Amino acid sequence: MVWASGWRLASAVSNAGGLGLIGSGSMYPDVLREHIRKCKAATGKTFGVNIPLLYPDIDKHIDIVIEEKVPVVFTSAGNPATWTPVLKQHDIKVVHVVSSSRFAQKAEQAGCDAVVAEGFEAGGHNGREETTTLVLVPAVCRTVSIPVIAAGGIATGRQMLAAMVLGAEGVQVGSRFVASEEASSHLNFKKAVINATEGDTELSMKRLVPVRLIKNKFFEAIARAEAAGASAATLKDILGRGRAKKGMFEGDMEEGELEIGQSSILIRDILPAAIIMHNLCTEFNEALADTEKKTYF
Repeated sequence: MVWASGWRLASAVSNAGGLGLIGSGSMYPDVLREHIRKCKAATGKTFGVNIPLLYPDIDKHIDIVIEEKVPVVFTSAGNPATWTPVLKQHDIKVVHVVSSSRFAQKAEQAGCDAVVAEGFEAGGHNGREETTTLVLVPAVCRTVSIPVIAAGGIATGRQMLAAMVLGAEGVQVGSRFVASEEASSHLNFKKAVINATEGDTELSMKRLVPVRLIKNKFFEAIARAEAAGASAATLKDILGRGRAKKGMFEGDMEEGELEIGQSSILIRDILPAAIIMHNLCTEFNEALADTEKKTYF
């Protein structure tokens, strides 16, 4: 949710009954502190911060969430054993995003309070194993004793119910909230999300860090290089600097990096976050009621 989930979106989700998360991966330390303070002013509800552990200023981000007394931190893209004990010393709940059962076990051993089992369908940075949410969630639930949150391809209440049936105790929803009024992403990007159809996203840059992207001119350049056997260094040169900002925040639909999940094909409108939350809960309850009426065997 880089360039999409700032204080406006996080506070709106929390005010609507969810757990809003500030995506710190695109923020300098001083910007993160500003977003946390504005989020506190905008909601009296609990919210959290997502911190990619590969971020260059990770120590500064950790210091800020401790100093600002953020109650929940979601970590991703790195080893949870490094910072989880530090955060927990300050009574911060820690949830780590994983793409495999093996990583889920490591997160539990590191002391994480829960894990997010994020399937191959997810947008943004992804697992190399390419395990789908339908398979990953029950596999992780079978492996760890801490709560499991399902993620990857979830944009509707019916999918929420399916995740619960698979054993998850909650869901993490990203792409649906990119197409929200409060998301800080560019309107061009939001329109690209709601206009996406099947096959418009694909996992890319597997020799660097796998990431699911909407296909555009930049994606095609990466795809041609990968097909030609380009090295990781060459792919890094093509990627350059600021590519995600150019696409998702500045709205360059050809040269920008457009990270979004497969669930974009289910999203057809840009709505306030509160309406999205209401729709998710309503769809969940309707799906549950429909299921209870049916006899399967």
